[in-house]
Amino acid sequence: MSEMAFRRAVGPVGRQKMAISALQRKNMVESQIRPSDVTDRRITSAMQDLPRERFMPANVADLAYMDDAVTVAPGRGLMAPRVFARLLQLAGIESRHKVLIVGALHGYSAAVISHLANEVVALESDASAVAAATPALQERGIANVTVVSGQLVDGWPAGAPFDVIFVEGAVEQMPAQLIDQLAPSGRLVTVELSGAVGRGVIVQKSGTDGRVSVSRRVAFEASAPRLPGFERAKVFSF
Repeated sequence: MSEMAFRRAVGPVGRQKMAISALQRKNMVESQIRPSDVTDRRITSAMQDLPRERFMPANVADLAYMDDAVTVAPGRGLMAPRVFARLLQLAGIESRHKVLIVGALHGYSAAVISHLANEVVALESDASAVAAATPALQERGIANVTVVSGQLVDGWPAGAPFDVIFVEGAVEQMPAQLIDQLAPSGRLVTVELSGAVGRGVIVQKSGTDGRVSVSRRVAFEASAPRLPGFERAKVFSF
């Protein structure tokens, strides 16, 4: 459905809500995103254009533009806008890139990244989120995103290699199988937890002639909802 057709379909009350949403998005970008040193205009433009509330369950849609994480499913949460934007800028996605999102929830991150990348695979394990993501993306006319269902910790080997892997949540440890799904010069971004402290990190894969190295760099302090399945194994002593 085109934007014009959608506006006609929702009627005057719907159009008023859309106007309020547009103002909230502008305020989000101006008061949360830009002050966080997000300078990539592709990111700010996409986040100002896309109605975040349409990629969230109806019972929490009113919280779409708050400056904090939002719980959207049992044990799952959407990153605060400023953390999401900073992590996205750290990823350095280019128009030729193929991107895997691990923990895509209802498709908001996929919608934003679709404006930056050539192809996006949105992996999610929550069945209700998977069911909601595809129609939400289709409503916006987004055609370069494929929503898939599976265990987040496994990634999506069927679609590998990926130029960028965006892990949408906080993790204690990164499984080797996700690093293996990166292209030879690919990179992965996430929020890494060490105790109660979270940091935005980038993992860079590089190498030629069969010799591959992996480096890790801490970019900024951050907090984000924990992603299930990425906990560090507990060590017991007797």
